[in-house]
Amino acid sequence: MGSLLKKIGNTPPQGGGNSGGGGERPPASTPKPNPTGANRPNPNNPNAPKGNSNYADLKSRVQQKLLMEFDQTMDTSKKDEIRRHIEELFNSILAEESMVLSRNERQRLFEAIVDDILGFGPIEPLLDDESVSEIMVNGPRMIFAERKGQLSRTNITFDSDEHVLRVIDRIVSPLGRRVDESSPLVDARLPDGSRVNVVIRPIALCGPTITIRKFSKSPLTVNDLIRFGSMTQEIAEFLRACVIGRLNAVVSGGTGSGKTTLLNVLSSFIPNDERIITVENAAELQLQQEHVVPLESRPSNIEGKGEITIQHLVINCLRMRPERIIVGECRGGEALDMLQAMNTGHDGSLTTLHANTPRDSVSRLEVMCLMAGMDLPVRAIREQIASAIDVICQQQRLRDGSRRILFITEVQGMEGEMITMSDIFEFEQTGYEGGKIIGRIRPTGIRPKFYERIEDAGIHLPPSIFGIGSRR
Repeated sequence: MGSLLKKIGNTPPQGGGNSGGGGERPPASTPKPNPTGANRPNPNNPNAPKGNSNYADLKSRVQQKLLMEFDQTMDTSKKDEIRRHIEELFNSILAEESMVLSRNERQRLFEAIVDDILGFGPIEPLLDDESVSEIMVNGPRMIFAERKGQLSRTNITFDSDEHVLRVIDRIVSPLGRRVDESSPLVDARLPDGSRVNVVIRPIALCGPTITIRKFSKSPLTVNDLIRFGSMTQEIAEFLRACVIGRLNAVVSGGTGSGKTTLLNVLSSFIPNDERIITVENAAELQLQQEHVVPLESRPSNIEGKGEITIQHLVINCLRMRPERIIVGECRGGEALDMLQAMNTGHDGSLTTLHANTPRDSVSRLEVMCLMAGMDLPVRAIREQIASAIDVICQQQRLRDGSRRILFITEVQGMEGEMITMSDIFEFEQTGYEGGKIIGRIRPTGIRPKFYERIEDAGIHLPPSIFGIGSRR
């Protein structure tokens, strides 16, 4: 805590950027504070003085003086005690300097200083706002937030590039990761599991950028997705049957389409008595089962050594007696190892990948398998895919900001050189009213070939789920 306080105090806000990611790093133990009260600055309030130079100067002077007087030996885990101590020093400093501030100005200044010392600076109010699903920092002056699928610019600003870098270091340091000129890109996570991506100069020309995909404090359930219109009760019953029946499933979709959320929901159907191994770049899955072993990849150190890739973890987890393997996202050669695992007794596995259609997801799997460096013919790869993957759930973020399942597709097998597929459910748009897309996901009338495996698991689905014997 002592070193952090000194560094904050010795770095007054200045304009201009820092082409490196360097700067000094705060210690890894810096905690995230509890949400504060209503007097915290409103990120959407146009009257908030965040961008005012006088306010920034005042904040800097008070903060530096406070840090000089702060007891740097205090235990940073005692957040309430630290907050009270900061408040006492803050009030005494204002009295000594004869600074006259209104009650709201005083509270706003205090909260800003506390956020800088204990939290993640100016974006702390956005992190505490449950209506915000994504935060985008495009340099120190442009901060955007997503609410209900819609992006809007906030009135929050950082003092400088260095101010943003201090927050970045506070995010990545506890995870043992680094960001600097030699490694200007990094994936990380917040203590609550929210996903973070960071890019700094010279790659990010606008200044240090932070993209935070927030997760709700309580994971979304299947009932939540039904209520949001992402799926229907019939779809939920079908997907539950697929998971319990140990079918291998792929969740496909674009960026921000809700793949990870759907993967979390699918994983919730896994019985509690099964051993689950999760493999991710940055741990973000929120499994509720008791027997879960999360594995997380690791980048190389400053010497370029010590990297642990997703591919390494997938290979290793086969030695850990998994009953289910969940790969957060397939991006490269690990796809081949994942397919081999699915084909060697680890059925019921789940993963996600980026693709716009179920057919595209199969093509992407082919390409990723080729990235593994194995000299395999395309037909052999396609046979692996057709044998391993049973069902593909296509998720998409629609133009009104809603996230829907568009297709649920069965991978049936090989016919000649091609992988054969059949849509079991598809989304049908019926209109567009009040800026909202009207439609529903409906059955196509085709019963999947893997239905026998579902019945073997003791699950019986009525034919009406597939649109058989009923009006669709």
